[in-house]
Amino acid sequence: LSQFCANDPEVFVQAALLAQDYCDAIDLNLGCPQMIAKRGTFHSIVQPTYLSFQSFPVLLANEKLSVPITCKIRVFPEIDKTVKYAQMLEKAGCQLLTVHGRTKEQKGPLAGVASWEHIQAVRKAVSIPVFANGNIQCLSDVEECIRKTGVHGVMSAEGNLHNPALFEGRNPLVWEMAEEYLEIVQKYPCPLSYVRAHLFKLWHHTLQVYQQLREELAKVKTLEGIVDVNRELKLRCQEEIANQKEGEKPKEGLPFFHWICQPYIRPGPKERCKENGASGTEKGVRGKRALEEEEDGNSELLSKNKQKKKLRNPNKSFDPSLKPKYAKCDQCGNPKGNKCVFNMCRGCCKKRAFKETADCPGHGLLFKTKYEKSLSWQSSQTVIQKAELSRRGAVAVGEAAALKEAGDS
Repeated sequence: LSQFCANDPEVFVQAALLAQDYCDAIDLNLGCPQMIAKRGTFHSIVQPTYLSFQSFPVLLANEKLSVPITCKIRVFPEIDKTVKYAQMLEKAGCQLLTVHGRTKEQKGPLAGVASWEHIQAVRKAVSIPVFANGNIQCLSDVEECIRKTGVHGVMSAEGNLHNPALFEGRNPLVWEMAEEYLEIVQKYPCPLSYVRAHLFKLWHHTLQVYQQLREELAKVKTLEGIVDVNRELKLRCQEEIANQKEGEKPKEGLPFFHWICQPYIRPGPKERCKENGASGTEKGVRGKRALEEEEDGNSELLSKNKQKKKLRNPNKSFDPSLKPKYAKCDQCGNPKGNKCVFNMCRGCCKKRAFKETADCPGHGLLFKTKYEKSLSWQSSQTVIQKAELSRRGAVAVGEAAALKEAGDS
């Protein structure tokens, strides 16, 4: 299965055509609430406004592709609107629909509980297979979801990242799963940032205990270094297990000890504030990272990265009100170029200038100028070629006349 995001039906279909010979189906993700999706007007960000647009790439893909087209969506707050959306995609040619039972606003600390009620309503309203997504932390959740919603299948994202053996109904040791994963990475290499991100999920609870290993994982530069971190994590956990007292229970309210793969229940905003020693009702308080006291005794709500910048430049300010206000691109919402003739960011300007064969000196894009130069060059070459042909013709005539005179004599 190849999954795509798109905000241009034609471009989506062109890309899907390149991939269709290498997969069994093409999936269009219409349910991603990430910031990159908002900037590119992809997925669920445009879902409430452009319902008809969302079905158009599916309709076009269904006509052009030789493999099935499937979709993944997020729900609207209203069940009837969600059902209407699903029926529209089915009518457009979607042949399998995955429904994430959260709205586009439910992300990060605001994720909350996914609505299986929405998923059940969609399942009853369409005739194509429906998969459910949301609230899946263990195998019993899978079974309960299928029983309550009647779906044909279940997907899991974060639950599976924290416990890759979720669908087997097992809770293995974290270092064993890491060893298996690292063997796969050695066989099929990928960027180190991908590996690091996966292990931060897999080792989440253990790294809360061994903060030094968390720092080492963040700084390591090679796959061999990550293998060493996993080896050290294994030794520390085994030592802790050996010193464990009989009848000792997991701390922090965890269902298992931290060295066992298990779900991570993301705390809501109030819980995050309480974890950092602040009242859940206090506004403007961020609990994302522990805060450090500065020399003057005032607490700065800064990330570690910003604290480092502050150390390098003590006069630097991170006050949002002092940030320069940028005009937005008419197309995607990113900051536009100050001298752009189309009032767009460079990416959108480049697409438009290329499509219209236009210039934008503000972004240094000279498609029109280069095209005109190309025409001028082609015209000059034509003139040169004609002159050369005329010259060769004159030479040929002269040679023929000379030969005739020689023959007459």
